[in-house]
Amino acid sequence: MKKIFISTAIDYVNGDPHLGHALEKIQADVIARYHRSLGDEVFFLSGTDENSLKNVQTAEKQKISVKELVDKNSQKFFDLKKSLNLSYDDFIRTTEQRHITGAQKLWSLCEKDIYKKKYKGLYCVGCEEFYKEDELENGLCPEHKKPLELIEEENYFFKLENYADKIKDLIEKDIIKIIPQKRKNEIISFINSGLQDFCVSRLSERAKGWGIDVPGDSTQKIWVWFDALANYITALGFGNNEELFKKFWENGDAKLHVIGKGINRFHAIYWPAMLLSAGITLPKTLFVHGYITVNNQKMSKSIGNVINPNDLVSKYNIDGVRYFLLREIPALDDGDFSYEKFEKRYNADLASGLGNLFSRVIAMAEKHGEVLNNPNQYTKKEVENTWSKYREKFVYFNETLGEIWSLISSCDKYIDEQKPWEKEDKEEILSNLLFSLKNIAQMIEPFLPETSKKMKEQLNEENGVFKVEKKESLFPKIL
Repeated sequence: MKKIFISTAIDYVNGDPHLGHALEKIQADVIARYHRSLGDEVFFLSGTDENSLKNVQTAEKQKISVKELVDKNSQKFFDLKKSLNLSYDDFIRTTEQRHITGAQKLWSLCEKDIYKKKYKGLYCVGCEEFYKEDELENGLCPEHKKPLELIEEENYFFKLENYADKIKDLIEKDIIKIIPQKRKNEIISFINSGLQDFCVSRLSERAKGWGIDVPGDSTQKIWVWFDALANYITALGFGNNEELFKKFWENGDAKLHVIGKGINRFHAIYWPAMLLSAGITLPKTLFVHGYITVNNQKMSKSIGNVINPNDLVSKYNIDGVRYFLLREIPALDDGDFSYEKFEKRYNADLASGLGNLFSRVIAMAEKHGEVLNNPNQYTKKEVENTWSKYREKFVYFNETLGEIWSLISSCDKYIDEQKPWEKEDKEEILSNLLFSLKNIAQMIEPFLPETSKKMKEQLNEENGVFKVEKKESLFPKIL
C-alpha cells in the first residue's frame, strides 16, 4: 500500500468559485479516487488562500472587514465538496493558526537565504507577483492583461539564484516531473533566461495589517505566495503535530500537485527552492492543466460569462458536470464550455450512450431472472483490453473516458447483432453484457462515483450471480 499525497491549488477568495476551479478539483478528485481503488492510502487536500492583497481591496470595495469577506467566500469553496462530490481529506484555510505557525516555521528554516533590501518594481496584485519589463505583454500583466502598480519599498528577498542550477537539474531529470512536456519546457526556458532573487514580504502598512507577520519583524507581512505554498505541509501538521507530515510528505511514495498553467512557475521554481533551503523533501509531480473558455471567450465578470459550477449542477446533475469537464476539456490543455456543447455531449454520451445501454440490458435481465456471471472468452478479452488502455492512459482523462465509451459502443453493437429479444435462450448474451456493465461501473467509479454506485446497486451481483433490480434511469435526456 503506497502513501499518496494529492493537492489542488488553494483558491483566492475575493470572488465566487467558477468552472475553472471546478475542473481542477474534479481532476484531483479522480486521481485520489483512483489511487484509493488501487488500495493506496491517500491524503487529498484542498483549501483557500486568504492572505492576499486582492482580498483586502475587495473587502474595502464591499465595505466589510477582510475577515468577514474571507469567512463568507471560503465557505463557498468548501461547499464545492458536496456540490461536486469531492473526496478530499482536509480543507485548509491560510488564516488558521495551524497554518500561520507552520508558515512562520518554514520562513525561519529559510532565513539563511533571506535578506532585506530596498526595491522598486512592477507589481500585479492579481498574480501577487513582481514582473520584469520584458515579461510584460504590451506593458500589461501577461496573465491578467491589466496595468501593473509601481511599488517601491524595503522588503525581504529570497536568494533564488543559489538554487537555479539545482532546480534545473531536478526538472530536467524528472526528479520533479512536470506533466505535460510543454509545461516542463516552459520552466526550463524560464530558468535559462536567468532567475532573480524574489521578494518574500511586503510592508504591513501596504497590506493594511492583513496577513502573517514575518518572524521577528511585525512591520512586514510574509509574501502571500511564500505563505500560500506552505499550505501543502502545514495541512499535514508541519510546525505543529508532524505525524501526518512525516507519513505523507517526508516518507510518502508520491506527492502530486494539481495546478493551473498560470501558477506553474511558483510550484516548479519557488516552492522547490524554499524546500531545498529549509531541508524539506521535494514534491514529485506537477500535473498542470489548462484554462476553460466560455463560448471561446475568457471568463470575465465584465463580459458576464462566468459560470458558477453550483448553478450548473443544479440545472443538470453532479455526474453530468463531472463528465463534461473530464471528457470535453483536454486533461492537460485548454478547452471550451458552452451550454450547447454541454447538452449535446450529455445527450449523446450519457443519456443515449451509457444510460440507454444500461436501461436496455437491465430491462432484459430483470425480465429474464437471475444470470450467472459467466462471460465468454471474447468478452473477457475485450474488457481486459479496455482495462489495459485505461491504466495506461488514466491521467489523460478525456482519452480514458473515450476508451470506456468505446466499450459501451461495442456493447450496443453486440445487442444489435445478437437481437436477444428474438432468442429464447438469452443467458450467454446477458451474461456477456452484465459482465461488461459491471466492469464499466468499476471503470467510471473515479470519474462518475454516483453513477457507478447506482449501476452496482441495480446489477446486484452476489456470489457470481446477477440478481438485477431495475430502479431509476441513470441519465434522463435533456429536452
